[in-house]
Amino acid sequence: MSSSTTFNALTLRPIPAVSPAGSRRLSPASLSSSSSSFSSKILTLKSGSKPAPSFRVRAVVDDDEWGGEEPASSVAVAEVNTEVVQLKQKLKDLLYGTDRGLKASSETRAEIVELITQLEAKNPTPAPTDALSLLNGKWILAYTSFSQLFPLLGSGRLPELVKVEEISQTIDSEAFTVQNSVKFAGPLATTSVTTNAKFEVRSPKRVQIKFEEGIIGTPQLTDSIVLPDKVEFLGQNIDLSPLMGVFTSIQEAASSVVKTISGQPPLKIPIGNRNAESWLLTTYLDEELRISRGDGGSVFVLAKEGCSLLD
Repeated sequence: MSSSTTFNALTLRPIPAVSPAGSRRLSPASLSSSSSSFSSKILTLKSGSKPAPSFRVRAVVDDDEWGGEEPASSVAVAEVNTEVVQLKQKLKDLLYGTDRGLKASSETRAEIVELITQLEAKNPTPAPTDALSLLNGKWILAYTSFSQLFPLLGSGRLPELVKVEEISQTIDSEAFTVQNSVKFAGPLATTSVTTNAKFEVRSPKRVQIKFEEGIIGTPQLTDSIVLPDKVEFLGQNIDLSPLMGVFTSIQEAASSVVKTISGQPPLKIPIGNRNAESWLLTTYLDEELRISRGDGGSVFVLAKEGCSLLD
């Protein structure tokens, strides 16, 4: 076949090696002869053969290497992240000294609500129930507008006697459980009240909660009782220094029974009420901050245990 013959005519042959010592320079005449011979072989290709593919070389410039501008989308994300950090810092500053919202003035509450609204508009997790790993863990209550919780928080108005030490919510995303806990601290002991519940995912933001039992923790007596010099009661300051001897005796008696009482199991109370259900809507969620709204319209601001927002 002619095409096969033409292909054989173009077969490359090895060039004999020439040592540097025996190298020779080609004359212009020999170069011209070789070029004419090669051109004649190329022209033996039939006109019907497919043309050789052509290639185009395009230079690619690395913007980062030459200091080019970042994509507009990256700049926008960076601006949003910076704004969120600033909003969270402002919220942290406003919450300071409010005792989880109990001592917040109406003006402070209005500012807090405004910051919460702005954060919700920039929620980095639009479907929190699809990111259960972020929900997982222990969350500390930093602020609430839930009015039914205020009487409980108000117990801290009795200085040095009884105060709410911590209110937390622990979520186990694998077992689908929620544990709400309130820790109380007093001059003689500390204890906790806990409710255990199951939750079901109902929407990308909403979970349904069903309470199963309440638990009253075993009081943990303190080995050292700190007696305040004065206590304010009904608007009057009461001097407690004359009672120092009495409290010393109580301290000695309490220390002798610490081990006995602490070894008792907590009291569990089943919750069989069918109405013991609620739902929770998570409107903002990241690695350290969670904002949720309850079925009564109340808002809860919680911070992940150990995060910088609790410093």
